[in-house]
Amino acid sequence: MSVKKKPLVVVTRKLPDSIETRMRELFDAQLNLDDTPLTQEQLVNAVRTADVLVPTVTDQISEAVLNQPDSRLKLIANFGNGVDNIDVTAAHARGITVTNTPKVLTEDTADMTMALILAVPRRLIEGASVLTDGKNWAGWSPTWMLGHRIGGKRLGIIGMGRIGQAVARRAHAFGLQIHYHNRRPVAPRIAEELGATYWESLDQMLARMDIISVNCPHTPATFHLLSARRLKLIRKDAYIVNTARGEVIDEETLTKLIEGGEIAGAGLDVYEHEPAVSPKLVRLAKAGKVTLLPHMGSATIEGRVEMGEKVIINIRTFLDNHKPPDRVLPSML
Repeated sequence: MSVKKKPLVVVTRKLPDSIETRMRELFDAQLNLDDTPLTQEQLVNAVRTADVLVPTVTDQISEAVLNQPDSRLKLIANFGNGVDNIDVTAAHARGITVTNTPKVLTEDTADMTMALILAVPRRLIEGASVLTDGKNWAGWSPTWMLGHRIGGKRLGIIGMGRIGQAVARRAHAFGLQIHYHNRRPVAPRIAEELGATYWESLDQMLARMDIISVNCPHTPATFHLLSARRLKLIRKDAYIVNTARGEVIDEETLTKLIEGGEIAGAGLDVYEHEPAVSPKLVRLAKAGKVTLLPHMGSATIEGRVEMGEKVIINIRTFLDNHKPPDRVLPSML
């Protein structure tokens, strides 16, 4: 009696041990135990040989990578919510299904967004460095290390999806006034719950906010949504927080405006040319003008395990000839 051959699943990065163990049980899983990002050549080889590819945000699955005449690939089960690392249209044209892992990182990312909303105006990182970087702290003083109160300030949320709404709920509890720009207004009950004000015009909202939080996905339509022109609309005493994608902001212009005192500061967890971080931003961080984090917004054990479980569910559903629950179509982007 022949044993059915397990599908080859190539995983591009190190995943939680429990997820990798389950993948080995279910599939012929090729793991990346040392977590070294795959080269372009290795990605091309994976597309040729794998039945299922499990990439992450660090893997650029372009049309050129997918365009392999001898490819066996039938499913790209992305380990991540955003799919801007994948040419979904090219995959769809080649009959390759694409899935993602939505809804599991909402609370984690919102927590980190709120942490930055607090950290930047209150100068938390700058203050902590006084005690850890060998500086001489003379003790408490009435006028030293003064920041800004956030209660009563206006928070402008760009992108009022699941994460944007989770940020709004946290910010509302801290006494911020909630404003937002979105493709369409949220349901009236949500707006009422949060006391949220909708702005159809992003330009008008930007000019009136004390803190701006970027919570929209990166798509062709949102690339440099905060362009040089729009960044110049922001008030000099306002702050920007970004835990979404670096490409949404014109990073070079943002840096120049903060350097010139035209924007008060920023809290950034993502960067336009990630993993490269602009040396100018690093200098601004050392000067206490910005708070920089290394893409930690969704970095919780619970979140990563849930992501892996969703990947496994999508793979198993697909291999059972059913529609995966988290399928991504070009029309959805």
